[in-house]
Amino acid sequence: MLLNDIRVVLVNTSHTGNIGSVARAMKTMGLSKLYLVDPVNQIDSHASALAAGATDVLGNAVVVDDLAQAIADCSLVIGTSARSRTLSWPMVEPRECGQMLVDGAKKGPVALVFGRENSGLSNEELQMCHYHVCIPANPEYSSLNLAMAVQTLTYEVRMAFLQQQEKKVEVDETVYPSSQQLELFYQHLQNTLENTGFIIKQHPGLVMTKLRRLFNRARPEDGELNILRGILTSVDKLDSQATKNNEQK
Repeated sequence: MLLNDIRVVLVNTSHTGNIGSVARAMKTMGLSKLYLVDPVNQIDSHASALAAGATDVLGNAVVVDDLAQAIADCSLVIGTSARSRTLSWPMVEPRECGQMLVDGAKKGPVALVFGRENSGLSNEELQMCHYHVCIPANPEYSSLNLAMAVQTLTYEVRMAFLQQQEKKVEVDETVYPSSQQLELFYQHLQNTLENTGFIIKQHPGLVMTKLRRLFNRARPEDGELNILRGILTSVDKLDSQATKNNEQK
């Protein structure tokens, strides 16, 4: 079923009760794939109690060491974030988020990522996401606990799913690279730019962050990413040949 390819990822969750409550929120909306990134504590009886009838979601939760592992095979990753960040990232509204996840899941795994209870996602983790989503809560009291946030956004996922079930939707056959493939591209891009002297290895500054934002916003297709990698490889060869010629002089 399509909803099986939509995973909820919790990063470094402190309280096991929150994990249980999230499992309950997910199951009420038909989602079952829970990933836990470096949880502070293992799932316990408190988590099971708050999960109520969703202990199957808890029991099947996948525990990994870092976010990269949780999203490696995902072609679309949306991270929850407040808007007040030093470097803005492409933002989507909750309703749009739900629709994008449902559309993306037609072609394979996608992820909705939630950060720590007290500090959310780090800037580095946010940069691994294609888009950010912010719940437009009351600005005078925007306090949402983790399970509330998961419930709100998974509700939008379910509404988009039900709407799709009611009407015939044209399937987009575009193939997008996985998160892991994008990370390999970014590593290749940084290495090439360092070798050509465009960026200084010890002081890359905001260049790579801005380039990540650019390509995440453009969201290159699988074939387009291959072209970009090919361009970088051709630059690498020229740079290597130039270095070799200089050594022979």
